[in-house]
Amino acid sequence: MSTPKAPHLAILQTAKDGPAEGARILQPAGWPTPKGYANGVAADGRIVVTGGVIGWDDQGQLPTSFVPQVRQSLSNITAILAEGGARPDHLVRLTWYVVDMDEYLSSLKELGQVYREIIGSHYPAMALVQVVRLVEKEARVEIEATAVVPR
Repeated sequence: MSTPKAPHLAILQTAKDGPAEGARILQPAGWPTPKGYANGVAADGRIVVTGGVIGWDDQGQLPTSFVPQVRQSLSNITAILAEGGARPDHLVRLTWYVVDMDEYLSSLKELGQVYREIIGSHYPAMALVQVVRLVEKEARVEIEATAVVPR
């Protein structure tokens, strides 16, 4: 019986506002380079986790359309991270829940601009899931975040 070989991993060079010190982007050798996310991230430090964050503003108002909800959701995440002593470059994972995958896909250019404005050019591991609906009926997107603050 032969033992399967594990894929070789490459550690990618990152942009100056890539992952924080102590975090490494994991990229198996030979895999296509992902655009707008990482396949994996390894990090040591203190974990900061958000719940599912929607696009409410500080008055509890929710924008009516998708991209403004994403903008506010990402802004809310950065505010929560700051409360925990974390920055956007400490993010190691984002899980996006959307009610309409086509709405997400048709907004990619705008979403990329909004993401870079708020998070920067740091792309953690991400998952994108379409759901039937979210708890708040008018919400179009909900995002969970995990950050690791270096020791």
